[in-house]
Amino acid sequence: MPEANTPILVGGGQFTQKGVAIADLLSPMQIMAEAAKRALADAKGGDALAKALDTVAVVRFTADSPEAGGLPKNQYPNAPRTLANAIGAKPARELYTATGGNTPQWLVNRTAEEIANGETDCALLAGSEALGGLLAAVTQGQVPDWGDNPGGEPTQIGVEKPGVNEMEHRHAMYFPVNTYPLFENAIRGELGRSVKDHQLELGKLFSRFTEVAATNPYAWFPTFRSPEEIATETDKNRYVGFPYTKYLNSIIRVDQAAALIMMSVGKARELGIPEDRWVYLHGCGDANDLWYVSERVNFHSSPAIRTMGRKAFDMAGMSVSDIDYFDLYSCFPSAVEIGAQELGLALDDPRGFTVTGGLPYFGGPGNNYVMHSIATMLDKLRAKPGTKGLCTANGWFVTKHSIGIYSTEPKEGAWERENPATYQAELNAMDHPVVDDLPEGEGKIETYTVVHGRQGAQFGLVVGRKTDTGHRFVAHVPNDPALFETMKQQEMLGVVGTVEPGKPNEKGALGPNIFTPKI
Repeated sequence: MPEANTPILVGGGQFTQKGVAIADLLSPMQIMAEAAKRALADAKGGDALAKALDTVAVVRFTADSPEAGGLPKNQYPNAPRTLANAIGAKPARELYTATGGNTPQWLVNRTAEEIANGETDCALLAGSEALGGLLAAVTQGQVPDWGDNPGGEPTQIGVEKPGVNEMEHRHAMYFPVNTYPLFENAIRGELGRSVKDHQLELGKLFSRFTEVAATNPYAWFPTFRSPEEIATETDKNRYVGFPYTKYLNSIIRVDQAAALIMMSVGKARELGIPEDRWVYLHGCGDANDLWYVSERVNFHSSPAIRTMGRKAFDMAGMSVSDIDYFDLYSCFPSAVEIGAQELGLALDDPRGFTVTGGLPYFGGPGNNYVMHSIATMLDKLRAKPGTKGLCTANGWFVTKHSIGIYSTEPKEGAWERENPATYQAELNAMDHPVVDDLPEGEGKIETYTVVHGRQGAQFGLVVGRKTDTGHRFVAHVPNDPALFETMKQQEMLGVVGTVEPGKPNEKGALGPNIFTPKI
């Protein structure tokens, strides 16, 4: 029998708002409240459950994130209290998280530890990605009056830290669609594939995701697409960041919300929560890779995922072969490929890598997607008691990671995990390349991409190594449409050239370094 302070998940709720006129849109808080009400109902705890909540934690709205320019911020200065008021709860603790797609699983892990330690007994975790309606309204010159200020200030949890340094920002690496393709071309190089062959493999990988999305009632794009349709550049499927076509990218214009209810076994018994609702967190972990992409050991692996995966499996007393269902974070194919590799999974594993349909097809590459994957995982595990599920989460640029292993099978003994700070210290101490912010001389390309807008190629971005020192550098290539086309057609990995430091513009701001390939 599990101990009374063992943490469990007892409720999950989701809500998707689609095809609604701007005048009829529900606010981000309204769709979050609807998801929370569904989670409460899913737990079958009756009216007493909302009143029993001692903690309400809200995942940061994407509009409140540091890089979300041009959007109304801080519409809900105390989002947890506004949410609590909407569902009739009066929690003692009101929490608001930092930015990151890793946040929902990190929050589950954190809450589980607090429950095991007696710091909380009954918690609601919720989040909302509501940029679809908001951006549509702003585009038409409307800013919906959705705000609410119920008073008080929530406790900020997690670390709010920019995902890029000044040099990376100078080269436009702050935008995920510009940076994840760098991982992809490095992965292709490590596998020894041609551009053409690898492109089709990406289509095959994500076509399997669309199969799942096509049957998910909460999916934003419930449409099956063939590998060729996904991988081939067309007018409807343009390149965004080569080699990623539009269908290989996550779309942030969605209106979706999800919520989870967590509590102790003892509290569940007290409230009469049926045991067929209970799902146990058997193993978990949290870890960061070296924070800045330019400092990574390479662009085709993640020591942090490898480490936290090992810690989670050890905690659960399981191996990857024991898992029945996976949801690997899938903002772009490279996130899935690296995650699978580090967990010991083949890319053609018949178990598949998503229960929702994944970020490009289910939707929501902001901060809250993984709340949906966990809520969906609860349903899958309850439908087949005794099965096991694994969810991963990723923030910034394969930077921040969290993992959870779930099952309806009780977790025996005391719930405890290794302090992530212990293994994080080892990851932080890893050797890594020296980065030259203002490089000059000969160098060789490690990885690259061509960034596109709606009208075509905009700039080429490369990461390379100086020939004389081995130091890493980041640069753009000369603004030449013919060169951009060449970079998409022929192999650029390992190409040599000359790099020169960025020059100040008319306002004195330093421009990007420039790498001229010898081709």
